[in-house]
Amino acid sequence: MKVGFTTSFPMEVVIGAGHQAIDLNNIFVLNNSQELVAQAEQKGFPRNICSWIKGMYSTISTFSIDEVIGIVQGDCSNTHSLMAILKEQGTQVTPFSYPYYREYEMLNFEIERLEHHFKTDRAKTNRVKEQCDQVRKKLIELDRLSWQEGLVKGIENHLWLVCSSDFNGNIKEYEKELDSFISDAKKRKLPKAKLRLGFVGVPPIIHDLYDFLEEKGARIIFNEVQRQFSMFYLEEDIVNQYLRFTYPYTLEKRIEDINQEIERRQLDGIISYTQSFCHRQLDHLLLKKHLKCPILQLEGDQPGSLDERSKIRLESFLEMF
Repeated sequence: MKVGFTTSFPMEVVIGAGHQAIDLNNIFVLNNSQELVAQAEQKGFPRNICSWIKGMYSTISTFSIDEVIGIVQGDCSNTHSLMAILKEQGTQVTPFSYPYYREYEMLNFEIERLEHHFKTDRAKTNRVKEQCDQVRKKLIELDRLSWQEGLVKGIENHLWLVCSSDFNGNIKEYEKELDSFISDAKKRKLPKAKLRLGFVGVPPIIHDLYDFLEEKGARIIFNEVQRQFSMFYLEEDIVNQYLRFTYPYTLEKRIEDINQEIERRQLDGIISYTQSFCHRQLDHLLLKKHLKCPILQLEGDQPGSLDERSKIRLESFLEMF
């Protein structure tokens, strides 16, 4: 089966059961995303609902997804309603929850429940995790080449890490292409960036953000959530692996992780990205208070290019340094 999911979760369970795990967000944004949003709005989805929700809804039918894992705790609250609509239309839906208090027993229960649902077991899940972790070690090297060697552009770092949420549906092929990219990257030279920036928040729906910054002499060398998707912790226990995943839990651990990387990577500034109509816009209030470098909040709505207002704000931010 093609099993789609709404944000990163223990996909090793699905793969271990012999199915293909597909991140609906990646399929949406890497295809005709504007058309997919329009399709959902034609079906009655409101204008002031997040474009990611609308895009995922259309992606499920367009790309013949057999079942959907909806992360109903630790991600978007709109997922509840999306799953209700999908179920009404005949799509198999299964919920998954990250425990609010980061409790081992509760997360282990959720993973066991998934294993029972897909008729698999922890041994098979762990075998897939070992395979995934071998690729994740290479993503750690790719990330190092970004911030330590200056051999990987921000957009390249973003795409490789964000696609590690499902390894493009094929772990072996993804690893083969990753090996080739790292080999080529080590042989090239890139212009040294004048400014070293971090990107925090959900991956952007704006496709030319990274290129615009490169043109201005700035390079994103830290992609917070994308890096979290790569599960770089390499914990032996899959439960501990997903307990260390900062995105679905409280903001304190995210702030701690970001500040560590600000210092380690010697970042000049941070772009804090939020999606229109998303509750995570409130996170910026605490990020601005606690992050240890200058920060600019940037908002995206529809898929597409940077608008003129956003370009002016970015240019003004870069001129501060």
